[in-house]
Amino acid sequence: MTIAITPQDVLVIVDVQYDFLPGGSLAVAGGDEIVPLVNKLATRFRNVVFTQDWHPADHISFASQHEGKAPFETIELDYGTQVLWPDHCVWQTRGAELSRDLNIAHAQLIIRKGYNRAIDSYSGFQEADRETLTGLAGYLSERDVGRLFVVGLATDFCVAWTALDGAAGGFDVTVIEDATRAIDANGSLEQAWADMEAAGVSRIQSRDILG
Repeated sequence: MTIAITPQDVLVIVDVQYDFLPGGSLAVAGGDEIVPLVNKLATRFRNVVFTQDWHPADHISFASQHEGKAPFETIELDYGTQVLWPDHCVWQTRGAELSRDLNIAHAQLIIRKGYNRAIDSYSGFQEADRETLTGLAGYLSERDVGRLFVVGLATDFCVAWTALDGAAGGFDVTVIEDATRAIDANGSLEQAWADMEAAGVSRIQSRDILG
């Protein structure tokens, strides 16, 4: 049975940026494959929101900022364990840009995250210190929206964190699985799906909307 999308429902498109696409500094395998599908899904939604990773060049999550450290190692920060990443999505660079193949002119909001040098950010709702809010929840509440449908990159990091925080904030959240792609490092994808299921996040395929 096809899920009927209502005018109150929202499509949340997470981090479809050049640094996460093939050729980018933190490329997600097959990330470019979802773009045509995301474009098609967006035609069913009146409300569309983008999230965008947006880092200063000296961001604390970059391995290059920690002598002797390599990408994907970890360090301990005030807010907990931090994975160190290759430099990526540095503001005002091409790698930080949303893909120009996204054809969604009616999208109404871009939430930029990770712009605080000392705090990383995966979720579209709050940063990794779990205190600094992005304002997305307030925007959605003021718009009196319905369900959230989440797509984008990467399934096991920014998509999952956004979905989990949305559910924790009282929203009805669904992830459209085939409109995401994962990094899947050391079982991270399986763990992300388990966490989302436990939080009440639904999991569907695009055909469940598109028919």
